[in-house]
Amino acid sequence: MTQANHLIEVHGLNKAYLNGDTRVEAIKQMDFFIDDEEFITLMGPSGSGKSTLLSILGGLNHPNQGKVFIDSLDLYALTAEQRADFRSEYIGFVFQSFQLIPYLTVLENVTLPMAVTGQKKKVKTQMAMTVIDRVGLGTKALRLPDQLSGGEQERVAIARAIVNKPPLILADEPTGNLDSKTAKDIMILLQSLNTDGHTVVVVTHNADMEAYASRCIRVQDGKCFV
Repeated sequence: MTQANHLIEVHGLNKAYLNGDTRVEAIKQMDFFIDDEEFITLMGPSGSGKSTLLSILGGLNHPNQGKVFIDSLDLYALTAEQRADFRSEYIGFVFQSFQLIPYLTVLENVTLPMAVTGQKKKVKTQMAMTVIDRVGLGTKALRLPDQLSGGEQERVAIARAIVNKPPLILADEPTGNLDSKTAKDIMILLQSLNTDGHTVVVVTHNADMEAYASRCIRVQDGKCFV
């Protein structure tokens, strides 16, 4: 059972890797919480453990020790299959490298997460177009990723992340490869999704991004400072 009524609770989290014969502690005894409909930045320098932490929060990277509760569910007490099902329903990922399929159109990329939903093609297309319009790319739905700017590709990645209406959006350095104006536009978009009711967690090393969040959790040398 969780100890409080938070959307996300992290207790005693540790994660270490072996690099040759060397044990590298990426995360050291982290404890924190995130509430429903917060906009959180995980802020810290490169190599501080931010991306590792995000992957653990997303059910992608099993910790060595500790507990992660999401909506009162003990994430790593689930089987791998149960965790995958939970991710597909509950979490939208925005990866730093976009991870768009280059030979699929914007519409086809955004439709991908609905492949296992069993909905009719017409319904999937309508849902995908709704979020493509939402991120401002309605006129570019039939273009391929390489016909888009970096900022537009990031918007496609965000549309794909929200098409199943997940309560939680996890974004890893979503502005890392963008110029300052485009980065601002992306953060405003994430802010508006937060206003619409999504809980948003953004990993960033850019202190300017903190202004868009409701709260910042700082990560340094594998430890967090709330």
